[in-house]
Amino acid sequence: MNYAKIKPHDISNGTGIRVSLFVSGCNHGCKGCFNSEAWDFGYGKPYTEAQTEQILKSLEPDYIKGFSLLGGEPFDPNNQPTVLEILKRVKSEYPEKSVWCYTGYDLEKELLAGKAESIETVEEILGYIDILVDGRFVEELKNIKIKFRGSENQRIIDVKKSLKQGNIELWDGSYI
Repeated sequence: MNYAKIKPHDISNGTGIRVSLFVSGCNHGCKGCFNSEAWDFGYGKPYTEAQTEQILKSLEPDYIKGFSLLGGEPFDPNNQPTVLEILKRVKSEYPEKSVWCYTGYDLEKELLAGKAESIETVEEILGYIDILVDGRFVEELKNIKIKFRGSENQRIIDVKKSLKQGNIELWDGSYI
């Protein structure tokens, strides 16, 4: 997997100050995407153990509230194995820090329906995520006044509650 960028202090992609990883590679091709250069799976640099160590070190301070994973597309089948290993390490070393993930896939219609390939891997990845912002960016529904999303069709999902209750539970805005 390649990655486009690691931001050690991000305040745009989740609550509080976060560490964010932008992975490379996306097949959604959303018109007006803010990060279209990262559609290319070869964009950026190869992701190695050194980047995981950088992320873990950046998560160390108490003022860092969590980790955000964006793209590109973290749930693309090409990215899933590396994303899973990253999330395992992050949650193992910092279980109290939240994980936000942004995906163009719809949670129930695509991710949980096996349309992102390995349902087992997808479910395991979801087990490490607290908040999922799902849905493709739709330029005609762009709204710069809404928090943590680019277009009004995108949802902010409380993954833990949703998986526990067996239906989609939107994030209530509590600090995660």
